[in-house]
Amino acid sequence: MFWTEEIAAKCAGPQIINDSKTPSGRVHVGALRGVLIHDAIFRTLREKGIEARYLFGVDDYDPVDEIPKGEDEHFGQYLGRPLCETPAPCGAEGDMAEHYMREFWQVFADLGVKVERYRMRDVYRSGQFNAAIDMILRNADKVRRVYKEVSNSERAEHWHPFQAICEKCGSIASTEVHAYDGALVSYRCLPTKVVNTKLNLGRGCGHEGKVSPFDGRGKLPWKLEWVAKFVTFPITIEGAGKDHSTKGGSRDVAEACLRAIYGTEPPLRVPYEFFLVGGAKMSSSRGVGASARDMADLLPPEVLRFLMIRTKPNSPVNFDVREEGIVKLYNEFDRYHTRVNHDKNATPDEASVLRVCELAPEGDYFNANFQLVSALVQMPHLDPVAEITRRKGAPLTAIERRHLDQRIASARLWVESYASEEEKTRLQEVLPARAHELTAAQRAFLHKLADGLRDLAWEDDALQAKVFEVARLTPIEQPIAFKAIYRVLLDREAGPKAGNLLAFLDRDYVIARFGELPFDQLTYWRETATSEADLEKWFTQNAEKIAGKSWTTEMTGDVAAFEILVEMKDGKRQLKRVLLQGRDASALPRGLA
Repeated sequence: MFWTEEIAAKCAGPQIINDSKTPSGRVHVGALRGVLIHDAIFRTLREKGIEARYLFGVDDYDPVDEIPKGEDEHFGQYLGRPLCETPAPCGAEGDMAEHYMREFWQVFADLGVKVERYRMRDVYRSGQFNAAIDMILRNADKVRRVYKEVSNSERAEHWHPFQAICEKCGSIASTEVHAYDGALVSYRCLPTKVVNTKLNLGRGCGHEGKVSPFDGRGKLPWKLEWVAKFVTFPITIEGAGKDHSTKGGSRDVAEACLRAIYGTEPPLRVPYEFFLVGGAKMSSSRGVGASARDMADLLPPEVLRFLMIRTKPNSPVNFDVREEGIVKLYNEFDRYHTRVNHDKNATPDEASVLRVCELAPEGDYFNANFQLVSALVQMPHLDPVAEITRRKGAPLTAIERRHLDQRIASARLWVESYASEEEKTRLQEVLPARAHELTAAQRAFLHKLADGLRDLAWEDDALQAKVFEVARLTPIEQPIAFKAIYRVLLDREAGPKAGNLLAFLDRDYVIARFGELPFDQLTYWRETATSEADLEKWFTQNAEKIAGKSWTTEMTGDVAAFEILVEMKDGKRQLKRVLLQGRDASALPRGLA
């Protein structure tokens, strides 16, 4: 079963799914993994007729303890205060939390994620957590014991699990509660407590006081806040990232506290690994990796959902935004789409993946290859929509046009913002300097291909087939042949499907470019010749596949090239070349004698 199906099989009765985010900066793309994992579970439960709700909280009562990259001057003065009490940067409207969540909520909408939103400022200030706060404070001794037993974290005997908002400086991160009498907590705002150890900034003001812990005058430490959410909402399913799910980690502590204080079992845990871009974990404070908004702009919703959901949560997802990585992603999505809609042997898992990735069921439709689209958008003389429509051979439906427009936008953004110079498909007006590095065999291949293109139908499939045929008749290994094409046309070693690329271009231009590099005949022969022993071995191994053969001899000086044209039973032709030197050119090589 697909992983969401396995989770659904464990569920009985109504389910409440929860996830949350601390908006301490522009939300990075890694945060989307949890969002979409929970959404996939939610969709699967609803699909199976299980009553379910998906809650998503904004942890805006958390303190400012990290500063978004480049915002030190603005946010440095607010270190330790609740996010919701911190002004947005650059004179923007609202507070810090609302500022960064506004963009994230739009990403939710783009990805078809529908949640019931809540803000922790509202939860605390409305008194929803009052009962849980009282219960947890009355059991501070149990909390201290759990911290020690589960995570080996020592807490002083006077320590109580609550963070009061200092009445003097407004900090919530530098206060320590040391007593609770059932109505008020006693706290100190510690000058020795550093909020941001990296910058060595944000210390308490030294104030001491008593305050009610209820109605938003402070908050629970986040491990205990988890407990309060579990019992108040009440949550039945909540995932957690790898960093929280390790043995003795924060999730273990929260679950142990829940059992110790309330005597109840925790929600179903769904631990998930990190989302990496090029092997690096995302970080808002360090400015590492793409933001959620950037990635949602780059990839269409279905493709981004596919990237995050198809892999089991406990396996990391590493997306390489280089050409090889993004083309592979699109190709894999298209393979799933094609198999589910056309292949009777498609697995139930593949169908499940596609269902939770689509924003809405759309059935079968034609999808343009992304690498082809990315090449088209880089050729100003071509209209990508017209070219794709021509390749389909029929008008695009409204659904197909919408998906194509998304891929065109994705390709243009990738070229402008992510592609290296080597990865860009720029048609070369003159022969590139690096083309002179091509071998004699590659040059000969291009000459033979030019000859084969003169009267050929100028269509993708015919052109692609001709490239393969000429490579076999040169003979030259296919990858080396394709590199020659990309080098003289694009000054690259790789590119879009060769047949597609050639079909975009003027026939006379292509033929002239392929014939532009001279080559030495004898060097070409030597690079493509085989030994008599290897020839004999090849004929022995392929005897049952051969329909017939013929041979000719060419001379250059005292060197004879004995060329054997082999007709295969599958209709393909292959050339084998043996060089004969200092002997009778009429003598047959071994294997033909």
